[in-house]
Amino acid sequence: MLVLSTLIFITGRGPVIYFQKRTGKDGKIFLIYKFRSLKHGTDEGVDLISDKYDRKITRVGRFMRKYKMDEIPNFINVLKGEMSIVGPRPEQEYYIEKIELKEPQYKQLLKIKPGITSWGQVKYGYASTVDEMIERLRYDFYYLENRSFIFDLRIILHTIGIVMKGRGI
Repeated sequence: MLVLSTLIFITGRGPVIYFQKRTGKDGKIFLIYKFRSLKHGTDEGVDLISDKYDRKITRVGRFMRKYKMDEIPNFINVLKGEMSIVGPRPEQEYYIEKIELKEPQYKQLLKIKPGITSWGQVKYGYASTVDEMIERLRYDFYYLENRSFIFDLRIILHTIGIVMKGRGI
């Protein structure tokens, strides 16, 4: 974490840790913590979804995203009780409103804590549009219906494989 913080600090202006409002369990808003991967000043207001070709991503940010290192500070949210290690990824309120227009059942996911990793992340991957977020939902709904300690372990093992292979964004 010290090496990443130093690299982020010396390669660009702005804070090392980035935070953003997300919606958690029971619709409660919280601040999610991440290492900053976008150029300073490009992340103001509602964050539009970026894809792996986004020119706003820094070189260090691209590397961190590939290995999911930008999400290491999410463990702060776990320690604060706002997130768990496994659970549906928390979304911004802006996107939840758009998702619910097409998939009103989304609110079911707000019954549990969001997670750093999820069955949707493992099986579907990164969603760069609202329609892709909705497609990924079927995996999150499956998780909601079938969650267990063993299923969580399976998701964690899959996540480790994805991280080791550098299959992030």
